[in-house]
Amino acid sequence: MQGYDKSDLNSSGIPPLLERVESQDQWLHKRSRIFDRWMEVVGGLPSREPIQYEVLSESQESDHLRLHLVYKTAYGDKVPAYLLIPSDGSALAQGKRYPAVLALHPTAPEGKDDVATPSGREGRKYGLELVSRGYVVLAPDTITAGERVYAGSEPYQTAPFYEQYKEWSAVGKMMTDHQYGLDLLTTLDYVDPERIGAIGHSLGGYNAFFLAGADERIKAVVSSCGFSTFAGDEEMHRWGQRDWFSHLPVVSQEAEKGRVPFEFHEIAALAAPTPFFNWSAQQDRIFPHWKLILEALGELDKLYKWMGAEQAFVSLMGNSGHDFPDEIRLLAYRFLDRWLNNDKPAKTSDPTP
Repeated sequence: MQGYDKSDLNSSGIPPLLERVESQDQWLHKRSRIFDRWMEVVGGLPSREPIQYEVLSESQESDHLRLHLVYKTAYGDKVPAYLLIPSDGSALAQGKRYPAVLALHPTAPEGKDDVATPSGREGRKYGLELVSRGYVVLAPDTITAGERVYAGSEPYQTAPFYEQYKEWSAVGKMMTDHQYGLDLLTTLDYVDPERIGAIGHSLGGYNAFFLAGADERIKAVVSSCGFSTFAGDEEMHRWGQRDWFSHLPVVSQEAEKGRVPFEFHEIAALAAPTPFFNWSAQQDRIFPHWKLILEALGELDKLYKWMGAEQAFVSLMGNSGHDFPDEIRLLAYRFLDRWLNNDKPAKTSDPTP
């Protein structure tokens, strides 16, 4: 498996994305190699079957209709989710097509409720805020959260998953589940399949850009406190094998050899030139090595500029903690509006900075 020596990475810094790349064909060749390595690490993405879903209940909220549904995913599994549909008179009957967003939750035991219901935490209810801006919002539970906690386990315990899928990974599983979520959205006649985005904080943040790099149906992506690097990270097994949520077991196998299989700005680069908004924080307790994170984001900026898509990449860093502050969410929503929702309604419930 290709990759990097961890000590070399720490001493040399972030590998340049455009090293020995002078043409589009050379970039596409490098991107293909990165993607193949990524798929080897995540354990691949299985072929998908036609989407099937069932609406369990519905609730009319103040400015939207909330459907509680479940959709089938790979190998007979099911994903509980909320589908939020804007309430704007007879728009559905008139055949209007809305932009849509996958709202991917952070590491919260409540899962989708944290982003899509009034009970969610402050700074996390981006699903609710986006439906009020005119988006159809799909907020699924990831494995081990919300309604998907394994029987007899605590939230975010992946051991039962690995007992069943020894050659796969939780990251591969989440990406697959989210692709089925895209399948669902694209079957809805009131969703514009050319205006679908993804947004998330922390766990949801990196799931959002992982998905964007694997599925071209994502037309804009927002990641809050979800971007990191192996370089400068003292916790070698953060992304590997742990006694709770194990993302990518291969990472721990490589770490035992003093190596890492990739660097994360390479994985984010798989999404380019898809419009990408990233927020990172200098006081982030989860990803405290902000200087190298900033260096890696600089490499992504160079790539977008080289592609002629400099306006499609926005990277912000501030001095807050592991949070999605009001003023940053507002900027993120305006970014999504620019790329997805040109017919945004005049009346919105912006977060108040």
